[in-house]
Amino acid sequence: MDTQQLQAFVTVSRLGSFSRAAEQLFLTQPAISKRIDKLEQQLNVRLFDRIGRHVNLTDAGLVLLPKAHNILDILEDTSREINNLAGQVAGQLRIATSHHISLHRLPPHLRAYQQSYPQVKLDIQFAESEVIHQGLLEGLWEIGIITLNPHPHERLEQQVIWQDAMHFVGAPHHPLAQAKNVSLEDLSNYPALLSKPGTFTRELLSQRFDEANIDLQVATSTNNLDTLRMLVSTGMGWSLLPHSLLNGELKSIATDTSTIVRNLGCVWHQQRSLSNAAQQFIAHLHEH
Repeated sequence: MDTQQLQAFVTVSRLGSFSRAAEQLFLTQPAISKRIDKLEQQLNVRLFDRIGRHVNLTDAGLVLLPKAHNILDILEDTSREINNLAGQVAGQLRIATSHHISLHRLPPHLRAYQQSYPQVKLDIQFAESEVIHQGLLEGLWEIGIITLNPHPHERLEQQVIWQDAMHFVGAPHHPLAQAKNVSLEDLSNYPALLSKPGTFTRELLSQRFDEANIDLQVATSTNNLDTLRMLVSTGMGWSLLPHSLLNGELKSIATDTSTIVRNLGCVWHQQRSLSNAAQQFIAHLHEH
């Protein structure tokens, strides 16, 4: 049994697909299948049930999964601690970040970091902040740069890097955009275009309306903020968007409620040893 076989196993388990696991690990699908086959032969059990395109863990696979995670975590932590002793900033740094942050916040920082530490190989994955939050608990990435959870998990460490002032916005011709001193009740009378329920951004807005005991009238939900911006510009409804997305196609709605602020920043597991590369990356974000 080797680490490559275990990595293939946990990746297929997480994604539920051999082809998607191959894509994430930059391998061919036959190579992934070969690693799983060898692992099954060594353990003399079947780890996955393959029915059509669906892949599910067997009972044996369910037993192996947490132990495989532990083995890989211990090996990775040990490697990081040994490399840290040398004081070098090198090796692979596995980062996960949201699409919005990767487009509107990270590019200049990534360029500067790579210029300062060319020996670091960045492995960047993109997902929703909520997915990354859970993935960090499972040890999938070393650090996440995401919209921070208003109620962070006790095993995760969070550091605020940026603060997004959120604006109620509408198309310039929308009645709310033309009104003055709009209340939450006024907003509830018009369709809203919002992030999906369960997202950290939606939670901040829902909390504000719940405190006022006012129901939201949600017309469309999507987690892509750039898509929301486009839909708002057509006049389909109002939304709550960060300042970085405001442009000439949108107009801030003058509300009588205090500004909603969401925190963006770094998250990592408290029980994982951060590599020198990760420590320097977090320090770079703070300094710049």
